Amino acid sequence: MHDQQTRGKLLERAELAAVVECARRRGATVVFTNGCFDLLHPGHVHLLQTARSFGDLLIVAINTDASVRAIKDEGRPIYGETERAYMLGALACVDHVVLFSEPTPIPLLNLLKPDVLVKGGHYGHEEVVGWDVVEAYGGRVERVPVLDGMSTSGTIERITGKGT
Repeated sequence: MHDQQTRGKLLERAELAAVVECARRRGATVVFTNGCFDLLHPGHVHLLQTARSFGDLLIVAINTDASVRAIKDEGRPIYGETERAYMLGALACVDHVVLFSEPTPIPLLNLLKPDVLVKGGHYGHEEVVGWDVVEAYGGRVERVPVLDGMSTSGTIERITGKGT
């Protein structure tokens, strides 16, 4: 199911840290975003393409299945972490994918020290988890405007006929 190029984008933390270090030596700008990315939709793609425009290397951290279950509604994720990583890795704008099971991506931010942390514009600056960590070492936070009507929860409600 997973081709070699896409499979090669999913890295363990130690591998990813080495890739980031190498990229930095070349003068690359490292961009980081995170989320569940369950039921990939146009809003996700817009966020990721815009995030990639802020630098040279885009890292996408995705919640493991267990952490998605802890923060989302029953029945989530729809797609498992392997499938979500595969879909994200198939996007040309995504350079690497990493899984995280912690409640927040802060351990990854501390490890990788990305130059730019990107989240959706529906978060206020100080609502972006890790903004203080990134700004403390000189990085910056970018918020990308969201596309109206694009959300995983909204998609699930349309499919199931539940919700407003």
